[in-house]
Amino acid sequence: MAVPLFDTSTALLPLREQLRAAVARVLDSEQYILGPEVSAFEQEFAAYCGSEHAIGVANGTEAITIALRAMGVGPGDEVVVPSFTFYASAEAIPPTGATPVFCDIDPDTYCVTADTVSAALTPRTKAVIAVHLFGNVAPVAEIEALGVPVLEDAAQAAGSTATAGRPGALGTAATFSFFPSKNLGCFGDGGMITTSDQAVAERVRTLRFHGSRDKVSYELVGYNSRLDELQAAILRTQLPHLDTWASGRREAGRHYENAGLGELVTLPRPVDGAEPAWHLYVVSHPHVERLEGLLSAGEVGHKAYYRTPVHRQPPMLQWGAGAELPCTDQAARTHLAIPMSPVLTAEQAADVVAAATDPSSVLSSAP
Repeated sequence: MAVPLFDTSTALLPLREQLRAAVARVLDSEQYILGPEVSAFEQEFAAYCGSEHAIGVANGTEAITIALRAMGVGPGDEVVVPSFTFYASAEAIPPTGATPVFCDIDPDTYCVTADTVSAALTPRTKAVIAVHLFGNVAPVAEIEALGVPVLEDAAQAAGSTATAGRPGALGTAATFSFFPSKNLGCFGDGGMITTSDQAVAERVRTLRFHGSRDKVSYELVGYNSRLDELQAAILRTQLPHLDTWASGRREAGRHYENAGLGELVTLPRPVDGAEPAWHLYVVSHPHVERLEGLLSAGEVGHKAYYRTPVHRQPPMLQWGAGAELPCTDQAARTHLAIPMSPVLTAEQAADVVAAATDPSSVLSSAP
C-alpha cells in the first residue's frame, strides 16, 4: 500500500464543520486585519507555549527577521545559525544588517549544541538561532549559559516539549511558521513570535506594522507583516487539538521502532529531556541512495531536504565559504525523511519497513 510523506487532511476531517464556521464568523464580522481573531489566538498561543506574549506575523521567515531586530540585532553584528536547516533560518539574518555565522550540529539529534555554538562565537555575536529541527528541541539553556541571547526557530516544533518547557518559552524569543504542512498549519502563510520580554514584544508589534504604534506616527522602518483574521480563526480551531496530534506523531515514531526500522537505518534521537512532536521523521544511512530507490519502488513517500547545506548555497557563500562543518556535511549526505503524520498507523509503519528491507542486504543492519 502506498504511504504518503505527509497526510495533512485526515486529522482535519473531523474539524471541517468547525473550520467552515470559523471562516464564516470572520466573513460575518467584516474585520480582516488585526481584529478579534488574531488577538484571541495570540493570547491562546502564548498560554499554550508558556510565554507572556505572542505576536502574529505574516510568515515564519519574517518572524525571524523581526524577532532579531526586536532583540537589538543590526549592522555590524553576527548571528550564529546552523547550516543544516531550512534556508530561511539564515536567509532572515542579512535583512537585519547582521552577518550569519554558521555552526555545526550534533549528527544524532540534528540540533545545535552548546559546543557547536561555542566554536562559532566571536566578540561580535549578538544572538544565536537555535533551530528545533524536525521537531526535536535544541538545548536552549545550555546555549544561553554561554552568555548570548537565544532566538528559538520553532517552525517545526509546535507540540514538542522539553524538561524546561515548550518551544516558544525557552529563549529570549521564538518564531513559528504556520505553513500548511506544519504541526499546526493554517490554510496559507502565517507566523508567530513569542517572548516574555516586554520590550522585545513591544518592538515586535511596532515592527510588524510599518514601524508604528498608532498607525499615524512612525518610529522605525518596519514591515507590513501581519497574521490575518481568517488564518487566525482557522488556527484557533486547531490549537485545542495540537497536543493530541503531537502525541500521534510520537506514537508514529514508536510504530517505526516496534516495526524494526532501527535494524535497517539510524533512527532520529531526541535531545536529552525532549519529547519531540516529529514534524519530519528523518533517518540516516551511508547508502541512503539505495534506501531512496527501495522506497520509490514500494510507493513510499520520502524526501531529502538539505542535501546542500545552507552555507554551501550560492547566496550564502560570501559568509559560509571556508566553514568546516563535518557533522553538517555528514547529515546532508545521509539523511532522508520518511512518512510522518499524527495519524500514521502501525500498519503503515510496517509497510514502510517492508519497503526498506533490502534483499541485497545493503541495508541489512543499522550503520
